[in-house]
Formats: sequence, C-alpha cells, structure tokens
Amino acid sequence: MSKNEKRSRVAIVTGGASGIGLVLSQALAENGYSVVIADMQNAETAAKKLQAGGLNVVGVKADVTSVEDTANMVAVATKTYGGLDVLVNNAGIFTSLTLKPFDQISPAEWMKVMEVNTLGPFLCAKAALPALRARGGGRIVNIASTSQLKGAPFMLHYTSSKGAVVGFTRSLARELGSEGITVNSIAPGFTLSTGVLAAGMEEKMGEVVRRTGRSIQRDQTPEDLVGALLFFSGEGSDFITGQTLAVDGGSAFL
Repeated sequence: MSKNEKRSRVAIVTGGASGIGLVLSQALAENGYSVVIADMQNAETAAKKLQAGGLNVVGVKADVTSVEDTANMVAVATKTYGGLDVLVNNAGIFTSLTLKPFDQISPAEWMKVMEVNTLGPFLCAKAALPALRARGGGRIVNIASTSQLKGAPFMLHYTSSKGAVVGFTRSLARELGSEGITVNSIAPGFTLSTGVLAAGMEEKMGEVVRRTGRSIQRDQTPEDLVGALLFFSGEGSDFITGQTLAVDGGSAFL
C-alpha cells in the first residue's frame, strides 16, 4: 500500500458488535477508517450507535464459520466503501466457557471452540484475500491471547485454539508477504470486556491475575488494545509481519 495514497481505508472487525470488538471498531472509525462491524448478533444496532456519533460504520450479520457469511461481509465492505484494507479477526468463544479440567471437556465443546476460534479466522482471511489483493496489499490482524503463552489451565480448548491462531499468523505471513499483505496478532491478557463482566468471570479470575500475573497491577480494559491495533493496521508497521504482540500489562514476556 503506497504511503502517498489518500483514499479512505476500510476495515472489517469480526465480533465487532460488543466487548473488545466494539471498542476496536470505534477506535478504527475515530481514526478515519470506514468500518464494517460483522457479528452474529446486534451488528446493525452497534453500527447505528456509532453512526449517531458521526462515524463511518455499517453492520452486517455474519457467522465466521460460514463460507457464505464471510463472503457476504467482504462484499458489503467492497460495495459500501469500495474495497478492503484491514481484516481484524476478533470473533471468538471465551466468555461462555466454564473453567473445567480437560477430561471434563466434551468432544462437542472442544470442536465448537475450534470451529469459531480457528476455522473462523481461516474463512475470513480466505474471503478477504481477493479484496486485499485488489488494493495491492493490506493488513490482517488476529486477536490471540496470552493464555497460550502461559499454558492457562482449565480452558484447554480455548488455550489450544489461541495457540493455533499464533501458528496461523506466522504461516499466513510467510504466504502473503510477497503481496504486500502483513499478518500479525495481538495477544491480550485477561480483559474486562462487557462479556467478561456479564459472565461474572472477573470475580473468579480478576484478582488472581492482578495479584500474581501482571507487572502493571491494574485491570486490563479493551481500550488497552487500541494502540497495538492502530499500529498493526497502519503504515508504521509496513515491514513487520508474522509477529505476536502481548498486550497484557507485563504478564507474559516473549
């Protein structure tokens, strides 16, 4: 992507209607991006709220495990805004999970987590690739987790899925680098998103994380991820790909 291009940059954020995804969608829009919020629920509602603030956002219902839905969300981006520059693979299963020993996780639950957290980014990247190529390059930013760096217990399916996201990031970066498409991931720590708070997970995990796991001993919020996203989405990261940046208050050191 040429540094001299002045066109509006276009981003898709999956799982963008709530929690971390909504904060990232708003941050991109506030920094001049045209944003497509893709989510299973409330995508249009979330978009309308941001539109009321003067932001250039649209919403589309999308299941990231559906070939048809992922193709449609890219079609919405290209039809509405003329193209695509950034794909943010944020959609995932976490807050609905119950902490349990691995031998109590059913095969069906394991496969559901893998389907959303690993098949989802694959299908989204595959759907987005022609549009990114048409722009002459672009950005794919995957939301991973520091759980896979630390080997978090009692969520083996989630931890394993996020380890897969990091491997996906590295291999895809190798494949797409020659086309001017960078692929990086952001690994948050335990973040007090609206979903985490609604599920009551802060009471179970928050104090332990703050007391034993962080160099910066305060709660992590979705806003803490904005700087990393804007960096990986923008021109300043032109020569950076295949990397995972831990944004977790100094809990996991790479």
